[in-house]
Amino acid sequence: MNLSTYTKEFSYNLRLAYPIILGMLGHTVVGIVDNIMVGKLGPTELAAVSLGNSFVFIAMSLGIGFSTAITPLAAQADGKKSIEEGRSIFHHGLYLCTILGVVLFGLIFFSKPLIGFMGQPDNVVELAKPYLDIVAFSLIPLIIFQGYKQFADGMSETKYSMWATILGNVVNVVLNYLFIYGIWIFPELGIVGAGIGTIASRFVMLGYMHYVMKKKEKFHHFFEKFSLQNIKKKVNIEIIRLGAPSAMQMFFEVGLFTGAIWLSGVLGIMNQAANQIALSLASFTFMFAMGLSVAASIRVGNQKGLADYKQLRVVAFSIFLLAIIVETFFALIFVLFHTQLPALFVDMNNVNDLAVNTEVVSIAAQLLLVAAVFQISDGIQVVVLGALRGLQDVKVPMYITFVAYWVVGFPISIYLGLYTELKGAGIWIGLLAGLSIAALFLYLRFVRLTNRLLVEKTSK
Repeated sequence: MNLSTYTKEFSYNLRLAYPIILGMLGHTVVGIVDNIMVGKLGPTELAAVSLGNSFVFIAMSLGIGFSTAITPLAAQADGKKSIEEGRSIFHHGLYLCTILGVVLFGLIFFSKPLIGFMGQPDNVVELAKPYLDIVAFSLIPLIIFQGYKQFADGMSETKYSMWATILGNVVNVVLNYLFIYGIWIFPELGIVGAGIGTIASRFVMLGYMHYVMKKKEKFHHFFEKFSLQNIKKKVNIEIIRLGAPSAMQMFFEVGLFTGAIWLSGVLGIMNQAANQIALSLASFTFMFAMGLSVAASIRVGNQKGLADYKQLRVVAFSIFLLAIIVETFFALIFVLFHTQLPALFVDMNNVNDLAVNTEVVSIAAQLLLVAAVFQISDGIQVVVLGALRGLQDVKVPMYITFVAYWVVGFPISIYLGLYTELKGAGIWIGLLAGLSIAALFLYLRFVRLTNRLLVEKTSK
């Protein structure tokens, strides 16, 4: 096959992926807006938000990772045109996401005292605790929202979550402005105000998603006949069988980056603030690959339902190629503007914090140079994971990601970050190593599985 075989798929891939990308960017923008607005208060407040979010991100990764199991199952049902199968996936998915959201909130709430034993500065810890309570509770509406979102994505209706997230961001920005700084009649709450904006925005997203899906004729059949008596153990187990390893895959990666936050905290407030800036920017560009990953899961799931494995490979490889092109573009942006981008996150006009902020920007600029390189590895590994999820292959990829991130990547981060002069840059070199190993072996896994499917179909 020549290159045009794959590039002609770009248009459809982008039409499917761009609402997902915008929706996921919305999640990231919530964090970036919080960081920029809180960053104006000072580096200690920014470090506190970073520490609080590091806990929530771990729980969020489990919830969002679990919910991704709904997408390929919905896509397969859509490929078969089976309303009954789709309705069952929708009802059971929402049921499980609701339970999981409550459980994750409970885990974060009761594990909050652990942040006092992590070697972080005391003033940062005290600021982080009340913020953490509020943002942890927002996991409940967020994970339920994910149940709606992943089902709609699986049915190739990807715009609803995009609009929900845009609306949520507007709410977040407005409430942040009012409550962080105490504008008009509203109290000045600092980083707690950022937490209020986040939780309100997530309830708005959930309400909007329910409203638009229920209103859409295409989804009418899926909202019918919901009853707890119709929740079947067999279907729950099927979703959990896919969802649990998917949750662990995302947990291993988010855990790796959370570990980087904690290691940066050990190096001091300036390193932690710089790490948060670089991580915010890298997370923003990563959402483009995440959107393509969901598109891969949907399209591969559709082709699996049709049992067209030749076209399945064409679709998947076209998305892999598109992800490489997109992430290479962002890598160049990071290299060209590695000193200018971090300056957006701090107040360089604040004379009292000028020396600290200048050092934070300098460290973040170094981290962005490393991030520029791992953009490509990160993009490849996540789109291949999406394609494997579309094949409903999740267990072996879970093991691959664990070894890549925690046997290879994190030990390198510890050694280079804490025991060499590289410090923050060394931590991120470890991230690069883990992501590159994951990208290579996940790709080999996909090639092997699809070759096997083609051989089995040909031999029949």
